[in-house]
Amino acid sequence: MADILEKCRNWKDAKMAMRMGIYGYFQPIESAQAPEVMLNGKRFIMAGSNNYLGLANDPEMKKAAKEAVEKFGTGCAGSRLLNGNTIYHDRLEEQIARFKRKEAALIFAAGYQMNLGVVSALLKKGDYAIVDKLDHASILDGVKLSEGEMVRFKHNDMADLERVLAKIPEEAGKLIVVDGVFSMEGDICPLPEIVKLANKYGAKIIVDDAHATGILGKTGRGTCEHFGLENGEVDLVVGTCSKTFGTVGGFVAGDADIIHYLRHNARSQIFSAALPPVCVASISKALDLIENDTSRRDSLFAKTEKLKKGLSELGFNLGESETPILPVIIGSNENCFKMWKALNEMGIFVNPVVSPAVPPGRALIRVTLMATHTDEQVDKIIASFAAAGKALGLIK
Repeated sequence: MADILEKCRNWKDAKMAMRMGIYGYFQPIESAQAPEVMLNGKRFIMAGSNNYLGLANDPEMKKAAKEAVEKFGTGCAGSRLLNGNTIYHDRLEEQIARFKRKEAALIFAAGYQMNLGVVSALLKKGDYAIVDKLDHASILDGVKLSEGEMVRFKHNDMADLERVLAKIPEEAGKLIVVDGVFSMEGDICPLPEIVKLANKYGAKIIVDDAHATGILGKTGRGTCEHFGLENGEVDLVVGTCSKTFGTVGGFVAGDADIIHYLRHNARSQIFSAALPPVCVASISKALDLIENDTSRRDSLFAKTEKLKKGLSELGFNLGESETPILPVIIGSNENCFKMWKALNEMGIFVNPVVSPAVPPGRALIRVTLMATHTDEQVDKIIASFAAAGKALGLIK
C-alpha cells in the first residue's frame, strides 16, 4: 500500500543545505525589525526586510498597538461575518478606500488570504485569469481555487499579453492580474499599456500593490498614482499590510458593489478569524504616517540609490529594478548560497532566492533597505558585498 507521507521522508534538499552550512531560511531573529537585529547572539545589519519605511518598530505605531490591546484585547475570537467585526475594522476600510482613491475597501487577515479570496470569488466557470509569469504565488493559488482558467504571459511583455488576450473567446470573462512591483526583481508592471490592452479586449484589471503601497507615487498611494491612473482605469487594487504598514493583513479596494460582493463571497474572509484590532490599529496609524510625512519615503529612496550605485560600480548585476527591491543576480543556486553564507559571516542579513522561486541560472540575493538605515550601515553593506564577491570570484 502507498504511504502518502513517504515523500516527506525522502525530501532531502533543505537537509543537505543544513549539513553544508548554507541554509539561509527560518533564521531565529531575537529583536525587532530594525536596521540592526540580533541573531544567535550576534548583531547583524538587516538588509533583507520588507519593513521599507521602518514603521514596524516606530514609537507611534507601538503606542497605537498598545492602546488597541488595552481596548479590545488580543483578538476577536471569530470571523467578521459573525462576532469579529469592530469599529476599528470599519474605520480602517474607509481609510484605505480614501487612500487608494476607491469607493470602498475590505480587509483580510493576511495578504495571501486576500488574493486567495478575491481572485477565487471573481472567477467562475468559463472565465479566464491572465497573469504575469512572475506574479506572486498567492495570485496563482487564488486562480487554482477558482473555477476559471489561468493563462500566463511573459514577464512585462505586452506583445505576449496581447497574443494571450487575442486567443481568449470574446464572450469569456477576462481578468488581468499583475503585481505593481514584482517582489523578487523590483521592477514595475507597464500599467498604462496593460490598461490599453484591457480596454481593447474587454478585460478587467487587478493590480497587487503589496510592494508599491507607501513606495510608488508622489504620496505613496502606489502603482496607479505612479502612472497617473487613479480615475477608474484599474478595477481593483489589492495589497498586504506586512510591508510598509509594518504589521500583517491584506486589503482590496474598488467599486462599492464589487467590495460588497467580495465581503459576502470571499471564502478566505468569511471563514477566517478577523484581523486582530492591534493589527488594525497599527495599519491605521501607518496610513496616517505615510499620508502626512513623505520624509521616510524620501530617505528610503536616497539610501537605496546609494546602495544601488555602490553595488553596480562593483560590477554586480541588479537587473531592471526601479524600486527599493534590489536583486543582486548571482547565477547558480550554489554560488548564491555561498554568497549568502559569506555575507552572513560578515554580519549582513540578506535573503538568498534560488530556483524554482526564480528561473534556473538566475539565483539572486534579495537586498532591501529601510528608511531608518544610516549611511554608515549602507557603506558596510557595500563593503561586505565587495569582499564576498571578490572572494568567490563573482566580481573582479
